[in-house]
Amino acid sequence: MFSSRFKWDFEQNRLSTLLAEKRRGGAKILDLTESNPTRAGFDYPDREIIAALADSDILRYQPEARGSTFARQAVANYYHECGLRVSLDNVHLTASTSEAYGFLFKLLVDPGNEVLAPQPSYPLFEFLAALDGVELRPYRLAYTHPTGWRIDFASLEAALTERTRALIVVNPNNPTGSFVTPEDRARLMALCARHGTAVISDEVFADYGWGEATIATRSFVTQNETLTFVLSGLSKVVGLPHMKLGWIAVSGPESLVTAAQERLDLIADTYLSVGTPVQSGAPALLRLRSQMQDQIARRVSDNLAVLDSLATNSACRLLAGEAGWYAVIEIPRYFDEEEWVLKLLTEDDVLVHPGYFFNFEREAFLVLSLLTRGEVFQEACRRMIARFS
Repeated sequence: MFSSRFKWDFEQNRLSTLLAEKRRGGAKILDLTESNPTRAGFDYPDREIIAALADSDILRYQPEARGSTFARQAVANYYHECGLRVSLDNVHLTASTSEAYGFLFKLLVDPGNEVLAPQPSYPLFEFLAALDGVELRPYRLAYTHPTGWRIDFASLEAALTERTRALIVVNPNNPTGSFVTPEDRARLMALCARHGTAVISDEVFADYGWGEATIATRSFVTQNETLTFVLSGLSKVVGLPHMKLGWIAVSGPESLVTAAQERLDLIADTYLSVGTPVQSGAPALLRLRSQMQDQIARRVSDNLAVLDSLATNSACRLLAGEAGWYAVIEIPRYFDEEEWVLKLLTEDDVLVHPGYFFNFEREAFLVLSLLTRGEVFQEACRRMIARFS
């Protein structure tokens, strides 16, 4: 009766089952998986957010396929303030980055075609691709300590076939925190141009660089060698995942951009999913981003310093990263990742992500959210590191 797109087992895994049991028993869980900034104790400018949405224009419905002009101009202004030139005419609004992927899969991929995605990376791609009938193939990110993560071009070129229609880069990657280097970006763009492959660059964490790498130096938004789509949105840029506003910025050879935008217009006009209130409030909401980004950046920096200090001279290794809200640690292989994660939750009340959630090619790794409140993060990491010692 149901579509073959649903390829997943709907039974709870061992970790989810144990977590539910612990919570029913009243355990105080130290959560190192928190990814929702609205639950992480940040000081949101409530009045300004409410005022941004309190406009009489929200009472009138004036649908536009690409989104309202003033909201798209606000996105273009955001890039301009980051040192990047983007025309509002090249911006398409969506309800989320996830929806943006859905639009692009519909635009680019026929049944039987493939999209390449980095490994390790965010597990959502598997679901997004399957729900649009897209074949997803991985290419490898290689890690060298202490320089960090780079694209493995041998793996990438081996994955490219005549059926490859698009290549996803997550820039910076989630959870590895690695930007695509300028050298790798140039090589990747030349490779995709030769193969006639579109590039989808997911840059939702690009504002959260830890060092010199920034959105201005690492974004794909001004690339023109091949058809390129840059994705971002309010969820990370302003820490407002519930406002449901994302965008696609299109660049590339002019003829391809024009053809792509005509088709994106049709797709977007079919769904008309972006709400009027958030489009009306977009200019004011984007002006609030420094207030939120500063708080998040401080939390990330403080927690990263705590983790680095605790991991030093321990049996764990903190992997190098450049950006984002997550850290990756390599842990001893006395047990497999799942057993470690279950042991931490059972005996220490600490919840962490195992590396296999993000398709790390080997064990054993844990992924920790750096959004967690400082006092909780420090105590959870102390217990975790003690367990490995």
